[in-house]
Amino acid sequence: MNYSVGQVAGFAGVTVRTLHHYDEIGLLTPGGRSHAGHRRYSDTDLDRLQQILFYRELGFPLEEVAVLLDDPDADPRAHLRRQHELLTARIEKLRRMAAAVETAMEARKMGINLTPEEKFEVFGDFDPDQYADEVEQRWGDTDAYAESQRKAATYTKEDWARIQGEADALTRRFVALMEAGEPADSEAAMDAAEDHRGQITRHHYTCPYEMHVCLAEMYIADERFTRNIDKAKPGLAAYLRAAILANAARRT
Repeated sequence: MNYSVGQVAGFAGVTVRTLHHYDEIGLLTPGGRSHAGHRRYSDTDLDRLQQILFYRELGFPLEEVAVLLDDPDADPRAHLRRQHELLTARIEKLRRMAAAVETAMEARKMGINLTPEEKFEVFGDFDPDQYADEVEQRWGDTDAYAESQRKAATYTKEDWARIQGEADALTRRFVALMEAGEPADSEAAMDAAEDHRGQITRHHYTCPYEMHVCLAEMYIADERFTRNIDKAKPGLAAYLRAAILANAARRT
């Protein structure tokens, strides 16, 4: 079999001009000519072109490619093994680069990949991005923040609706305990606090008891948290804090 320069250009995804150039510099001289003097390429020529394009993709200059391919002691299989090793190393490098880009992408967002309309549909009048910059400044270099970003980046609108539904159910449970007169250090309240910690760990980041206590203190130290939590029932933030502290003391 032999092929015209146009056919080979189509096979290889290169231009006819490139093939002419390879011929002119002696890198790929076609094995035959037609009666009209046009270049004709054999299967052996195509094999050589494949090797050339592999090395070019790996960044080798044409002069070095010529030296490698024209080495009389080189085994064609050795070329393939060498190219496989180089390509494998390049793939690994690109994989690491892609992972770095993904990390950078996660760090640039608050993890909720929804339209504004979908965000408000799921969260009501609470904007989950409202404190995004503050959160990143305060905790951006922590493992918990990184874990939260990784998890959040995978959630769909339905996932967020389910997570918010679980949180709302737990809020109603705490309100019912308050209204029933259950002390914050009762078994029922501490069990609810443990479920609160479990929800954070499942859906956002690993939350050990020490971190849970820090969150509880923030619920009453930061009026924004207090105001948001107390929407369900006045005094709920303080009750939740006390239950979390009692549960941590019980568990540790």
